[in-house]
Amino acid sequence: MQKTLLILGFILPSLPALADPLMTAAEFDSYTRGKTFYYANQGQPYGGEEYLDDRRVRWSYLDGKCQEGVWYPQDGMICFEYEEQPDPQCWGFTRSEGGLVAQYQNDPSQTQLYEVEKSAEPLLCLGPEVGA
Repeated sequence: MQKTLLILGFILPSLPALADPLMTAAEFDSYTRGKTFYYANQGQPYGGEEYLDDRRVRWSYLDGKCQEGVWYPQDGMICFEYEEQPDPQCWGFTRSEGGLVAQYQNDPSQTQLYEVEKSAEPLLCLGPEVGA
């Protein structure tokens, strides 16, 4: 029993409370614009996103390849469309003590991302592959 409580003591503070409201588009824009965020999933690096003016974004799985895109609010969520993946990807964003928490709404049982770092530096994107 004590082991279970100890484990829960480490896990629960990092999870958003069920009553945490989703961020509005204005709150999300204010928190993210002009910054680059790095996200993890289940303790592993997942990707980074640079939030630009006019709801433009640049995403990378941290492999140096970046996709340009846009975000927009829809039904209380923040949806993203990228140049190489035009189907909208919608997320519910909340704020925790550790930063942003994003729950993938297209399949809520799947991906949940946590902010692990934010920076004023742009996302690292390599140029086009030569000879590919």
